[in-house]
Amino acid sequence: MMKKIDLKKEYKKLFSASYKDAAVIDVPKVNYLSISGKGDPNTTSAYREAIETLFSLSYSIKFIIKKGSQAIDYGVLPLESLWWVENMKDFDINDKSNWLWKTMIMQPDFINDEIMKTAATQVQKKKNLPQLTNIKFEQLSEGLCAQILHKGPYSEEGPTIKKLHQFINENGYQFNGHHHEVYLSDPSRSAPEKLKTIIRQPVKK
Repeated sequence: MMKKIDLKKEYKKLFSASYKDAAVIDVPKVNYLSISGKGDPNTTSAYREAIETLFSLSYSIKFIIKKGSQAIDYGVLPLESLWWVENMKDFDINDKSNWLWKTMIMQPDFINDEIMKTAATQVQKKKNLPQLTNIKFEQLSEGLCAQILHKGPYSEEGPTIKKLHQFINENGYQFNGHHHEVYLSDPSRSAPEKLKTIIRQPVKK
């Protein structure tokens, strides 16, 4: 019998946040498919190719699990990305050419490297995806994080990020990792003003 699970519900605190107030959560160690790169996400083909590759592989994994002996059906989770520069003193919101990024899709805990490689072989036969050789199956453990929900275009995240950073400073926390965004909306299906993005920042006391 097919078992259906709702990963967004199981990991509710990772995929929901308040628009009004920032909050601190404890993020557990979770599995991700990831691809890393550098450059302006709006102009570099590598970032777009990475997204296409991650979703293609994630859906292939989903169907392997659904049709296999595990017989589990679940929804593919949203895209996420980490953003940083080598020296944060050089960070410029208007110059994204030196931005480093890691774009990711979280995977259920019953997925392993062997399943990922089987899915990659299947995808490779169907599509020409240059970034497929760059994909990694890894665990990310961020621990304590402050987060808040941004509503609207990605280009207007500035005030929301400022609000989050102010919350971090006022509550005695320090940054402890890369700027993290969770894209709850599909930009190809949602108007810019209706996009919802969780802004997350790992912290420590």
